[in-house]
Amino acid sequence: MDLFEHASRKDEALLAPLAERMRPTRLEEFVGQEHLTGEGRFLRRAIQQDQVPSLILWGPPGTGKTTLAHVIARSTGASFESLSAVLSGVKDIRETVARAQERWRLHRQRTILFVDEIHRFNKAQQDALLPHVEKGTVTLIGATTENPSFEVNAALLSRARVVTLRGLEEEELVALLRRAVADPRGLGGKVEVDDEALTFIVQASGGDARRALTALEAAAAHGGARVDKAIAEEALQHKALLYDKAGEEHYNVVSAFIKSMRGSDVDAALYWMTRMLEAGEDPVFIFRRMVIFASEDIGNADPRALGVAVDALRAFELVGLPEGTLPLTQAVTYLALAPKSNAVLTAYAAARTAVTEGGPLPVPMHLRNAPTKLMKSLGYGAGYKYPHNFEGHYVPEDYLPEALRGRRFYQPSRNGLEQELAERYEEIQRQLASRTREPGEEG
Repeated sequence: MDLFEHASRKDEALLAPLAERMRPTRLEEFVGQEHLTGEGRFLRRAIQQDQVPSLILWGPPGTGKTTLAHVIARSTGASFESLSAVLSGVKDIRETVARAQERWRLHRQRTILFVDEIHRFNKAQQDALLPHVEKGTVTLIGATTENPSFEVNAALLSRARVVTLRGLEEEELVALLRRAVADPRGLGGKVEVDDEALTFIVQASGGDARRALTALEAAAAHGGARVDKAIAEEALQHKALLYDKAGEEHYNVVSAFIKSMRGSDVDAALYWMTRMLEAGEDPVFIFRRMVIFASEDIGNADPRALGVAVDALRAFELVGLPEGTLPLTQAVTYLALAPKSNAVLTAYAAARTAVTEGGPLPVPMHLRNAPTKLMKSLGYGAGYKYPHNFEGHYVPEDYLPEALRGRRFYQPSRNGLEQELAERYEEIQRQLASRTREPGEEG
């Protein structure tokens, strides 16, 4: 590196945002995620022993996924290659793998391949990674805010360890901000920030370290040598809208949003939805809550609600922002005004209670699978009545374990389309009760 290049890099560092300048380079500087990086914990041991496996880092924005990947590469002496799943294709993967192979051949240096937003890789792109992860040509570290069980294919998941990162606690964020105030890489002690201002910034960040550092930088630029709470609020007017001066927490707004939909107040639901969006909330987080709501609070009162929520999410993924606010708003208005039923939630809770209290009750003989002659000779499947052989494609039969005969877990509401299911359910129960009362019936 010549003097001009060195000077250029120094200038770039000075221009970098505070969050980038304060990015930890050693594990000792890393804040949060003690369940992974604390003494004796999995990730710390793996780094210390230089035996880091391929990883999928799953967690909210600003929790240190990218930083961890850099720290691992630096601590283990590996070369660091980075791909964005949004911008990269199979060709980029092949070129990166070729460099990793050459690096190992010439220098015996391993390569860590960091893939940001790995959930956005399609199946072909994930399949292109698979053989190289399996052979160890690269150590994959994928970062995702989405549940990898749904977004990363099973073959790739089986070759990586999924580790879950959590949003940072308030005291962790305060410590992070204090370090940024004092550190020469940060504000260098040139700005004094009082405790109330730090608390306000932390509460406005929702557990996101990058957001907290960006907010601190904005407040310092606005306030000069001293930042108090009033200056922080003035500099962060956008965030103050969401969290207000009383320090309302992120999840309080989410709770208000859900409860407004549950209460069928479409205008309140739209207000809280917009509050979250305007404060910079990830729209996918809002969509996930709506998908859950569609089953938990509407369920079979309007089975279409779940499809509306999922279709709106897919539409958003297709068009992005700002147009993605339209399917989001459409779905919120539909869910808020749909008939409500929590029968799905209570049904699962009741069934779970029966399972946990009763233990693994034996499957009735007539319901058991009988793929072999031995099993058939032991009575497996004996007496099973195939419903399609009977009028109406139904025949009264017992399907629960004997100890649970007669238990009812599903209590359908009389609301919306669930009224029809309730009537069908009651008719089935009447026919079953009539059968069990027939003279001479065993049991």
